[in-house]
Amino acid sequence: MHSNRIKYMQKLWEVWKTAARLGFISFGGPVAHLGYFREEYVKRKQWIDEKTYADLVTLCQLLPGPASSQVGIGIGFLRAGLLGAIVSWLGFTFPSALILLLFAYFSAEVPLNWLHGLLIVAVAVVAHAVWGMMKIFASDRSRATIVVASTILSLLLPKTGGQVAIIVVAGIVGSFLYRHHSQANVLSVPTFRRKTTGFLLIFFILLVLLPIVVRLMNSPLITLFDSFYRAGALVFGGGHVVLPLLQTEVVAKGWTTIEQFIAGYGMAQAVPGPLFTFATYLGMVSFGWKGAIVATIAIFLPAFLLVIGSLPFFEWIRQHTRFQAAFHGIHAAVVGILLAALYHPIWTKAIQTPADFCLALAAFCLLVIWQCPPLTVVIFSIIIGTFM
Repeated sequence: MHSNRIKYMQKLWEVWKTAARLGFISFGGPVAHLGYFREEYVKRKQWIDEKTYADLVTLCQLLPGPASSQVGIGIGFLRAGLLGAIVSWLGFTFPSALILLLFAYFSAEVPLNWLHGLLIVAVAVVAHAVWGMMKIFASDRSRATIVVASTILSLLLPKTGGQVAIIVVAGIVGSFLYRHHSQANVLSVPTFRRKTTGFLLIFFILLVLLPIVVRLMNSPLITLFDSFYRAGALVFGGGHVVLPLLQTEVVAKGWTTIEQFIAGYGMAQAVPGPLFTFATYLGMVSFGWKGAIVATIAIFLPAFLLVIGSLPFFEWIRQHTRFQAAFHGIHAAVVGILLAALYHPIWTKAIQTPADFCLALAAFCLLVIWQCPPLTVVIFSIIIGTFM
């Protein structure tokens, strides 16, 4: 019993170390984060296989909230249960949250000269992820066609709701095209944590009751928690989509000025990790360190409750061959969505000159041909990009 506890604590420590390192090096936004996650958790650590990772990405894209953070939470849960999910979230979130908290405290100027290389390395990371997933999930003509169609539709349709529609349609197409080529496959949810549907109940209870509690209790921190919980619970499309909601909440209520809001948003673009840690900055500016803690927990809590609570249903779906056939189409659609994101906003923002393309190609070569660690490629790109 004692040895099992020690092994479990060692596993938690490994989850923390890996997530924290990713939190320090994961520049480039949620799509790039998924590339970093795949390289670390699937390729290097081999904690989950390619198919499980793709399924988890699909699940998180269907849920509201920050998809990359939810993927990290899900991997931590699959690796070490509920504590693993918490530790994984803390590790990935802590670096950017700390930087933004210090920025709010010191009101520092944002250094911009080194951002160029980080934008370019994101191109290489996402291209590497798309390259690897194409070979696995689009190895025949029909799925390659789904990839191309999904890419086109992702670029032409509005982001909010558009991606969900693409995934649903691809699933329907796949359920007919691949119904004779699928086998039941079960997502490895820890046995002692299978009854997690209560997390979904907590999610909806908080969504309904928090506004009532705010009216009954004159507490600024509870009001702050309600505002940021609602923002995290009702937003599809990632961190950028949540900004209008946050602006309405914090600026209209007089917690921050519009100048402070814009300055914090600019800094949030410059740090690694999830963009949702912008909430840490806003909470710090509004109510000090207590506000930073409350806002950070509140905006991420819906994502945590939804991904843990949804895993058992996702497992049930994966046991049926018809749904498995649908996921053949869905996986191809996910690759197409990632490919579209590689073009816009990552490529369009990062690649402006032939020199930019050369650096992106060199970083891609380091990742794919020389199989260098992502941190090495990040440092290389920062150094070269700073002087370009």
